[in-house]
Amino acid sequence: MRTCYTGQVCLDHLDQTVTLFGWVHRRRDHGGVIFIDLRDREGLAQIVFDPDNEAAFEIAESIRNEYCIRITGLVRNRPEGTINPELKSGEVEILCREVEVLNASVTPPFQLDDDNLSETTRLTHRVLDLRRPQMQRNLMLRYRVSIEVRKYLDNLGFIDIETPMLTKSTPEGARDYLVPSRVHDGQFFALPQSPQLFKQMLMVSGFDRYYQITKCFRDEDLRADRQPEFTQIDCETSFLNEEQIREIFEGMLRHIFKVVQGVDLDATFPIMSWDEAMSRFGSDKPDMRVKLEFTELTDVMKDVDFKVFSGAANQAGGRVVALRVPNGAALSRKEIDDYTQFVAIYGAKGLAWIKVNEVAKGRDGLQSPIVKNIHDAALAEIIKRTGAQDGDILFFGADKAKVVNDAIGALRVKLGHSDFAKEHGLFEKTWKPLWIVDFPMFEYDEEEERYTAAHHPFTSPKDGHEDYLETDPSKAYAKAYDLVLNGWEVGGGSVRIHREEVQSKVFRALKINAEEARAKFGFLLDALQYGAPPHGGLAFGLDRLVTLMAGADSIRDVIAFPKTQRAQCLLTQAPSAVDEKQLRELHIRLRNIEVK
Repeated sequence: MRTCYTGQVCLDHLDQTVTLFGWVHRRRDHGGVIFIDLRDREGLAQIVFDPDNEAAFEIAESIRNEYCIRITGLVRNRPEGTINPELKSGEVEILCREVEVLNASVTPPFQLDDDNLSETTRLTHRVLDLRRPQMQRNLMLRYRVSIEVRKYLDNLGFIDIETPMLTKSTPEGARDYLVPSRVHDGQFFALPQSPQLFKQMLMVSGFDRYYQITKCFRDEDLRADRQPEFTQIDCETSFLNEEQIREIFEGMLRHIFKVVQGVDLDATFPIMSWDEAMSRFGSDKPDMRVKLEFTELTDVMKDVDFKVFSGAANQAGGRVVALRVPNGAALSRKEIDDYTQFVAIYGAKGLAWIKVNEVAKGRDGLQSPIVKNIHDAALAEIIKRTGAQDGDILFFGADKAKVVNDAIGALRVKLGHSDFAKEHGLFEKTWKPLWIVDFPMFEYDEEEERYTAAHHPFTSPKDGHEDYLETDPSKAYAKAYDLVLNGWEVGGGSVRIHREEVQSKVFRALKINAEEARAKFGFLLDALQYGAPPHGGLAFGLDRLVTLMAGADSIRDVIAFPKTQRAQCLLTQAPSAVDEKQLRELHIRLRNIEVK
């Protein structure tokens, strides 16, 4: 039996004989004395092998990195000048009396303290990658967050209820992962994109406070904050309005940060409408640490000679904005060109700019190739609205609103996280939570010439907006809310539709006819007829939340066995081919399809 975890040995164990288990992190031979840094999930401890103990010393000479060993020894003070304040065990060392090699290791493909590993190497050898101290810390953090979520919700009367993993394919946004049925020829289950429909039916069933920490699956393009399978803290309540629901889960986030990280978040989270967020930041998940925002100029630019601006200002759905960067006139032309290339990723055709050298000189105090094509009244209004001062730079976006929002919104974040922004006080290193509320119910898909649900088709319209569902869906806003933290959407939810007639109106707005609605959602429509209570909820992305708390770059760093951006597991080589017998049992035949 081990006395304690290796990384927990400390002065409390001084002069005691301890037994420890772990892996050899590093071995150092100091000419007659051998030191081994032994590692387990709690950290490192220094083991000393003295040549006077011939049996133990002989074994220590053969030990190499990543050997799994057991040692028994005496805890003593480290010699003066060798204390390591970074370790809990840093004031002591263990003089080994007995050592046993439990299992040898081949030479690892990389050093565990190498910080320059490629992600391909890390994911291919994920078992070893997970031994690295930072990965152990990340997964321990994830565990602690999950425990505190359960404690908090349990204290408020929430019940953990599991919902099915094999369910019905329904149109909820992303593509489903399909699972063929062996028993039912030609039919398929779908893996759940979320437990949305089941948790609503649990509310109808009378379980008024439900939660689960559950896997969800979406067959969509991946990026740093997405995976084909991800984990939600999924919650639903009955008989509460949207303000009361937000209050509960705002409290949950505050509790997690306080207990797990000792951080006090704001006593009350700010609330901002979706319209305001898009107007000021071009994003529904603005990073409020960045002290930059848009200035609306669409009306100012309608009659200027610069066609890029006037064309956008006069087209339906067009927008022109400025982004003022204090002290930004110091930016070099190369830096400006780099930002121009950056916004092109988001569809921008260019990046106009004006350096404000001296406001008092009017036109003559401005530096830019576009100034000559903008009349004096427009220039004066630009300076007035932006509040530009000497030494500033103004960047402009002019195009369809979506392109402007995406491109200049991304530029705002990139600039705001730059060394320049941090040097000039344009970035605040802190935690900035924010509620975004009052989302549009629908988005218009121009290719399919129909509306799609902005969140999902079970979101309740705001009071008084039910008639818009049939007269003008573009005017309908939803009782929906997202919780944003430092520019990441960490949670989102809504009050749900609990009346069948309103749900049917939403389906009609989405051009889902009665027959299709019955085929896809008949079980839900039926359930809503049995006295369904008012209900709503919220789901947190556990992976995203822990990534932020860990200060990691990607959610792959807080998931034990993640997929790559091509949705592959490099460790197990999944997905992979299956044999013909399995395919026959599932009534599936593969065929080659010519790519056009």
